[in-house]
Amino acid sequence: MVHNPCHHPVPACKYYNRKTTDRNTTARSRGMKWIDVPTRTIDVGGVPFAYRELGPTGGVPVVFLQHLMAVLDDWDPRIIDGIAARRRVITFDNRGVGASGGSVPTDVADMGRDAVAFIRAMGLDKVDLLGFSLGGGVAQMVALQAPELVRRIILAGTGPRGGGGIKEINKVAAGAYVKSALTLKDARTFLFFPRDAAGKRAAKAYLTRLKERTQNRDDKISLQARRAQLKAIRAAGLHAPDDLSVITQPVFVANGDHDLMVASSNSADMARRIPNARLKIYPNAGHGGVFQYHREFVPEVLEFLDD
Repeated sequence: MVHNPCHHPVPACKYYNRKTTDRNTTARSRGMKWIDVPTRTIDVGGVPFAYRELGPTGGVPVVFLQHLMAVLDDWDPRIIDGIAARRRVITFDNRGVGASGGSVPTDVADMGRDAVAFIRAMGLDKVDLLGFSLGGGVAQMVALQAPELVRRIILAGTGPRGGGGIKEINKVAAGAYVKSALTLKDARTFLFFPRDAAGKRAAKAYLTRLKERTQNRDDKISLQARRAQLKAIRAAGLHAPDDLSVITQPVFVANGDHDLMVASSNSADMARRIPNARLKIYPNAGHGGVFQYHREFVPEVLEFLDD
């Protein structure tokens, strides 16, 4: 694996993947489900980025941007399959995450630059973005850095730079991991879902879905990557607010009504500051509200993208 310590990518011209030199992955993926999609690799300025794609060819693809400490296998199959039924979906591990090379940047803006470089290396000149949590912060950076690439944006369980409470991410995450160690449960049980009966059922169902893929799973995220992401999120919380009024693309903002990681009020604030935004708050839901309400979220996303 090639590693590049530089966090600022350069345009890529070479394409390759692990299992085949055929890049017509959408044609091969037609009829597949998320749990079966092969992982491929593309060269982005000398650094291999792992990615998967699913869904029909043609149209504007939807590029997914993942949450803190997550790799490709942490996307909810119901959301991927639901959106890929009608749209080409591309997911990838950003620099230093999972099977991608390099080191994770400690700045969300650099993560945005890496995402832009990946999109361009894929030969795409227009995309829709779906960013969850940290991925939503990266999506905002892509829209601010390369607005010509972006048609529409979905921001789920996320907030703006400078948003209230975001700088406390280390404290929130540490508390959840202590509970995880004491109960032998996944930390997302505590971070993503309410602790009432409905929330516990939703957490169990979500974590079960994540285990559906049993073959060719992604590499786990490294300790360096976890630390760098936490540092980047804390820095984003301390950063001066961005001028979100310059994001003129249609934006769909979604969250639960009781998000412990990124206060739900940040979603409302973000929707107010983006001129062409709509807001959806799911009741009795937390940071993982879009997973708890995936049956509602998927058709709402498809309607938004087709609007």
